[in-house]
Amino acid sequence: MATLNKIIGSVLATALASGACATATFAGEVTDYSPVTQQRLDNPEPGNWLLYRHGYNGQGFSPLKQIDAGNVKSLVPVWTFSTGVNEGHEAPPMVNNGTMFVATPYGQVLALNAKTGDLIWRYKHALPEDLFQLHPTSRGVALWGDKLFLAATDDHLIAIDAKTGKEVWNTKVQDYQKGQYMTLEPLVVNGKVMIGGSGGEYGVRGYVAAFDADSGKELWRTYTVPAPGEPGSNTWSGDDWKNGGGSVWITGTYDPKRNIAYWGVGNAAPWPGDQHPGDNLYTSSVIALNPDNGKIIGFHQYHPNDSWDWDEIDSPILIDNLSYKGQTFDGLVHPGRDGYLWVLKQDAEGIGFVYGEPFVGQNAFKSIDAKTGRPDVDPEHKPTTGKPVSFCPSLWGGKDWPSASYNPDTKLLYIPANNNMCETIEGQKQKLVVGQLWLGADAEHAKLLPGSDHIGELQAWNVETGKQVWMHPFEKSQLFASTLTTAGDLVFVGGTNDRMFRAFDAKTGKLLWEQKTNSGIMGMPVAYEVDGQEYIAIQSGWGVDAQRIQGMLADTDLKLNADVPQGGVVWVFAVKR
Repeated sequence: MATLNKIIGSVLATALASGACATATFAGEVTDYSPVTQQRLDNPEPGNWLLYRHGYNGQGFSPLKQIDAGNVKSLVPVWTFSTGVNEGHEAPPMVNNGTMFVATPYGQVLALNAKTGDLIWRYKHALPEDLFQLHPTSRGVALWGDKLFLAATDDHLIAIDAKTGKEVWNTKVQDYQKGQYMTLEPLVVNGKVMIGGSGGEYGVRGYVAAFDADSGKELWRTYTVPAPGEPGSNTWSGDDWKNGGGSVWITGTYDPKRNIAYWGVGNAAPWPGDQHPGDNLYTSSVIALNPDNGKIIGFHQYHPNDSWDWDEIDSPILIDNLSYKGQTFDGLVHPGRDGYLWVLKQDAEGIGFVYGEPFVGQNAFKSIDAKTGRPDVDPEHKPTTGKPVSFCPSLWGGKDWPSASYNPDTKLLYIPANNNMCETIEGQKQKLVVGQLWLGADAEHAKLLPGSDHIGELQAWNVETGKQVWMHPFEKSQLFASTLTTAGDLVFVGGTNDRMFRAFDAKTGKLLWEQKTNSGIMGMPVAYEVDGQEYIAIQSGWGVDAQRIQGMLADTDLKLNADVPQGGVVWVFAVKR
């Protein structure tokens, strides 16, 4: 196949060559470790970072405010640590009681002194030499009790002793040789370690599964594509469900009050919708699960019969007591890959629709049904087999997997968006071969809308009005990284090809501070505190999707720089005293 597959293949060859064989090594032991309990996860301390987005609600908000809009200009690096590997470093540094745990590509976990950067121990999972998958990365380790949990790319779930770095148990989840792999940070609720599987691009059927934190025993598994006779199975034709996609590869969010876990689900396989007729539940959806048994108790499908590779795997942000046009509700907020800001609500039926509003240029939907939220799709901009079809936003979406953040003080949502970027896809009939890429389409270079002067946009939205409040454009780069917002009225984000890490005024969007790092930043910033000092931490390390987008955009009118160096480094900053 043409352009996209060639780029992917080249990146993978380089990534696998740099991965090599790995072993477990130990350097020391964490002292004074504080076990992670359900009570701590329900109410995380301001100075620690115990969950993927700080809290179960996924808001990406830190209540720390020692670093604020007034003094952030004095932010300086206080220590760095080279991980020793290339490719996309996407995981948030997790911090518990002065110890930082960092996951990197190729199955490595580091324990570092969060104040000094000194290495305590290093764990390396030995990956098989024939491993081949699209995203050689890790999005973090989960914490529970005195263990860490790593979802490895060769489809193993591993428990690691948080004090020593030694492996406690290792459970095979599925078979990497069939194209199944994992990259997400697990989600732990009441001792159940929940994970999801990648591999939809290989014709793999997606799932969410839970494992016992003590033993590694599987407790339940719920497939995102229903089998015949299960609810939603009538939205599939024939045997399409067997290889229907619906990957789950970003950490879920959780509502302790209702005991519901929310998971984003990827697109159907292969890409063109005419090759799998029907709505194709529960692909390109959010599903609500009971974490005790895995039962699906609600869903909302953002766009049925996905044909654009707009997988909506980013889990919704939970925001309680939202108000919109006279109604007050507990909200589920999702800036989608399809370019729409979706505001949903938790209700007695599981998930209800409130509104959908485009946050970037979008031509695939004519409108959104005001009652159901179902898009009215323009067939002229829906890819099909045997015909090149153009659409906006591109297959990389208005916002890909990088997470938005919500600040309960400013009441604004901060979206790392990409605008003015479109795509052409031509569907192709392709035989499914187990373990081989199965897109069923070829995608051209992403193209910019005529007259465009930028791609990346950091946007701030008031979700109670459905209006954009401010926007900062990036003239020479996409924006591909998660945001962090803080009680200090700040928004932190990397994601650009100039290797900068930046801080913005959360209320006005004014750029307040920036620092060039060793590589481009795809990672998720975190804030933590040790001995009364607040720190901001980020992993710098370009690769995977950001690198692929960069390669595709290098020959556009914006003349983007394609040479962004790789190499992972943990950067930690504090205000100079």
